[in-house]
Amino acid sequence: MRVLVACEYSGRVRDAFRRHGHDAWSCDLLECEADPQWHYQCPVEELLHDDWDLMVAHPPCTYLAISGMWATYSGKRDPALTDQALAFVRLLMDAPIPRWCIENPISMISTAIRKPDQIIQPWEHGHGETKATCLWLKNLPRLRPSNCVEGREQNIIKMGPSPDRWKERSRTYLGVAAAMGDQWGNRVLPPVAEQLSLLS
Repeated sequence: MRVLVACEYSGRVRDAFRRHGHDAWSCDLLECEADPQWHYQCPVEELLHDDWDLMVAHPPCTYLAISGMWATYSGKRDPALTDQALAFVRLLMDAPIPRWCIENPISMISTAIRKPDQIIQPWEHGHGETKATCLWLKNLPRLRPSNCVEGREQNIIKMGPSPDRWKERSRTYLGVAAAMGDQWGNRVLPPVAEQLSLLS
């Protein structure tokens, strides 16, 4: 499969698919922290109409996450920023790619567009932490827990202030990335037409 991992600078999800032999590429405005050989440093809009079989997208949550909406509701932030962020999510969902996953925390996507297909936690995939993460899916099965472990710490919230705090908070957990590669990239997925009929 040709796999596009949109809004990813870490290369974690991309590499999880590459380990299974897929032609997977990450794309972000930032440089890639992993091997840059399979990374597009450009706006993802430039790539959406290429020939992709699957997309995993991580749209920036700054203006989408419920946890930060107090700034908008209190008048400290322009609500147009959330409107623009939602328009970007709709652009990703409307891309001519037969299968996709949109990943975000608890956010405005749920009320403004549609509810997620599932909510996952890091502790279901080998990390003893809590961070509710929503997945909106098109023609993909739900992600099954791959390695449930003890621990329910909110380590992400406890991070101290730093210039790179937003980057540290936004990286996909390695266990979650591996689960995506294993479950969506290491088995035959149902044909798109069949998957659509099952969802209707």
